[in-house]
Amino acid sequence: MIRKLLRRVFTRRAQPVRHEPALIPAERHHIRREQLSPAARKVCSVLQEKGHKAYVVGGAVRDLLIGHPPKDYDVATSATPEEVRALFRRSRIIGRRFKIVHVMSGPETIEVSTFRASQDANNADTDEHGRVLRDNVYGSQEEDATRRDFTVNALYYDPTTETIVDYHHGVADIQQKTLRMIGEPRTRYREDPVRMLRAVRLAAKLGLEIDPAARHPIRDMAVLLENVPAARLFDEMLKLLFSGYAVRCLQQLREEGLHHGLLPMLDVILEQPMGERFVWLSLENTDERVRQDKAVSPGFLFATLLWHEVLAAWEKRKDRGEHGQPALFEAMDEVLDTQAGKLAITRRIVGDIKDIWALQPRFDKRAGKTPYRLIEQPRFRAGWDFLRLRAQAGEISMEIPDWWDRFAHAGHDEREALIRQSPAEAAPAKKRRRRKRKPNDAGVTQGGETGAEAA
Repeated sequence: MIRKLLRRVFTRRAQPVRHEPALIPAERHHIRREQLSPAARKVCSVLQEKGHKAYVVGGAVRDLLIGHPPKDYDVATSATPEEVRALFRRSRIIGRRFKIVHVMSGPETIEVSTFRASQDANNADTDEHGRVLRDNVYGSQEEDATRRDFTVNALYYDPTTETIVDYHHGVADIQQKTLRMIGEPRTRYREDPVRMLRAVRLAAKLGLEIDPAARHPIRDMAVLLENVPAARLFDEMLKLLFSGYAVRCLQQLREEGLHHGLLPMLDVILEQPMGERFVWLSLENTDERVRQDKAVSPGFLFATLLWHEVLAAWEKRKDRGEHGQPALFEAMDEVLDTQAGKLAITRRIVGDIKDIWALQPRFDKRAGKTPYRLIEQPRFRAGWDFLRLRAQAGEISMEIPDWWDRFAHAGHDEREALIRQSPAEAAPAKKRRRRKRKPNDAGVTQGGETGAEAA
């Protein structure tokens, strides 16, 4: 509060520089209103009918220009959150740092935000590092464009007129394959360090080159990510890993020096030949599923990223004489506790990770009733996928996942045959002590065997 008061008293407010936006017609950008989701068009239409400005903004416009189908739609408007909430029955106001409205329409959720004043003008609350803590002062559309992070995200599309409003030459930057920061990059990174991660993700996903002015400060300012709340950092990492371009994103993270501390053990993992191959196979598999619009699991992906650290910790504990299964659970907790300080992995995802890891030693047991019980486990398929990935990376023999695949899809007789043919387990079973029985006159024991056969 004192810092904010001193700024107001001693800082002379700079007069805002007027930027006349470029109005780009459909004949030049070729985006038609029919390409937008019905829900996004409806939200804009309702707001405009009530006298408010309303535009589809940001990533959806950018993706349509590049030729990528948008995953979701955001709307920017001159209406306040309370006014938006009053117009849509199925809506709710969320957020503290940025108060926005979620408007539900069928299966879609449209995120509606009010034009915000530039941060210099409204003296937004910041911490000692310059990160903005709260920013709910509303302003004009021009100010809203200025406070956005990259020029390619500051594009406003009006579904009614099919016109793009472009304040910062974002359309030209898309055409030139350049990701350019709005404003002074160091200041913008201090306001929100997550912008460094977003720059890497967008550049990798969209095939853009980060502008040198925005790229050069990243390595020096990466330490600011330590000041970002763990939950927000985790959300951004999920966006990066499930962008469909995770391999490219991770390569770019390493180039920019941003992977340190995000997954603190990632450096160690990638330095191990086995671990590196395993991680890249997992990321390539995830990218392929995302591009094919198949379901993906955060639990499965994080389980693969951290597996070789668990494996190393598990082996150390077993070398100290600890029993196998308890040692595995101790190793799991050790690795996940290390991550928890930086990435707020949700409890549900942690449960999925542990379930997948805990199944791995059970795949070594292919005798008796154990295989029947294992294939009934809810996480069997995820555990088997993980097992197969380990085999593809060369950690174990491919014969193991192949055996389980045949067993899972076989009938009863074939399953019994597979169990009989499976190799003996490493630890031999204890022999039962047989009670000597007195043979009868015919030399046959009471169990029905001859003395020779019993021996």
